[in-house]
Amino acid sequence: MGHYEFDDDEPYVVIEKQTGSVGAFLVGAAIGAGIALLFAPRSGAETRLELQRGARRVRDRAEDAVEGATDRIADSYESARRRVETRIDSARQAVDLKRHQVSRAMEAGRYAAQQAREDLERRLAETKAAYRAGMDVARSENGGTAGRPGASDEEEASGSPLDRAAAGDDPTATGT
Repeated sequence: MGHYEFDDDEPYVVIEKQTGSVGAFLVGAAIGAGIALLFAPRSGAETRLELQRGARRVRDRAEDAVEGATDRIADSYESARRRVETRIDSARQAVDLKRHQVSRAMEAGRYAAQQAREDLERRLAETKAAYRAGMDVARSENGGTAGRPGASDEEEASGSPLDRAAAGDDPTATGT
């Protein structure tokens, strides 16, 4: 350490710093425990019995706390499990309902498409029949030219594309 100058006439206090050790602490704790036992109002057997009772009480409280916590956790788990199962069941019911609705909608769509096709086929057949009837009337009134001025007999025999489509003979015509 550094060198200090002191006035010899005045008193002074010297403080030395030393590091303590764990050993010194343990020795002090042992001495304190021994002194406590010497001054205890009970005998050693009574003290041990009281320590055992205290330890049992602490153990019982700890067991009660653990049991209570276990019960609360189990109850929370069961409650959460029931809520999850309820939500899963609700989701399954919703999926089943939607599946049923989609199935019904698909069936209704198929039925509507079939009805529309049948209606369209009926109208097409009616239109072809009306066209044939009109062509027959036109032929009978015009003496076989089907109302086309200057049409040759060969053209008349083959008919117009509309005639062939109405008869179902035109390969370029669409329909049934």
